[in-house]
Amino acid sequence: MTTRIGVIGAGVMGAGHALILSSQIAGCQVTAIADADETRARSVAQKLGDARTFSNAHALIHDDEVDAIVVASPDPTHHPLVLECLRLGKPVLCEKPLAVTSRECLEIVEAEMSAGKRLVQVGFMRRFDPGYEAMKSAIDDRRHGLPLFLHCIHRNAVAASYTTSEAIILNTAVHELDAARYLLGEEFVNATARSSRATSAAPGRRPQFLLLETASGVLVDIEAFVDAQYGYDVRAELVCETGAMSLAQTHAIQTYGAGTIGKSLYGDWMGRFDDAYRRELQAWVTAIRMGSHVGASAWDGYASTLTAELCLDAFKSQRMVRIDMDSRPAFYD
Repeated sequence: MTTRIGVIGAGVMGAGHALILSSQIAGCQVTAIADADETRARSVAQKLGDARTFSNAHALIHDDEVDAIVVASPDPTHHPLVLECLRLGKPVLCEKPLAVTSRECLEIVEAEMSAGKRLVQVGFMRRFDPGYEAMKSAIDDRRHGLPLFLHCIHRNAVAASYTTSEAIILNTAVHELDAARYLLGEEFVNATARSSRATSAAPGRRPQFLLLETASGVLVDIEAFVDAQYGYDVRAELVCETGAMSLAQTHAIQTYGAGTIGKSLYGDWMGRFDDAYRRELQAWVTAIRMGSHVGASAWDGYASTLTAELCLDAFKSQRMVRIDMDSRPAFYD
């Protein structure tokens, strides 16, 4: 069975997903692309072959030749588009965030539970990165005893001029929040947030540093710095009772010359996590065919967004903030 996929959004993420789906993923065909700028949609469709284009995302969702949808449109559109997919019973892979507020995320959770079937996957691609998977396996096996500390680093070379200090928490650090929840298998109970001084490259915003505690007492620190200049650099180190483990550094190339060894970093997340994106999309397509579910759920999207909002509260108040979250519904076990 070939799953016919429609992609909403023809920007960097949407175009990237469409190209991977059409060229590297078995069991699917991209049949439609939607973007408010239909010229941009046509530009992507031409690279795919015979995909049709839409300027109206809801028309794509309702199209009879679309079985499943990828939502990679601007963040504020995610909530209504995912709800529309649920109303029609169509599986949807939604890029993060699931919605721009935890309240809207919870509405999606409630709608999915009312539908009675898991249809939503959130695009937290690190869950499909081989390094993160290996680290989670080691944690679950208690290879080095119980976890104590998790250190996370997220550095971008540059960010858009409109990026704010608040957005660094909500849109950047949220990746680390989900990765930590995935690795440790538990929720956070409190958070504090601080920022360094601004840099000369971006005087209008500040690098963020978050410190959170999980229910079992693991301390997680997150550095989110989106103006590091030198490249895209994501790291994680876990300290356990009898050992430690860290993600192997991945590099575009390694060079030798003039008495030195140099390693070139990727310029952005698309290069660093290209394998994770491919594995995420293949797992999603396979799960649709098998009637199962993989990856981050709608509940994970809600939990990470709520945690990010409370980290933002901690940043604004400069106080520790308690994180009280309802227990995960059995529907998402």
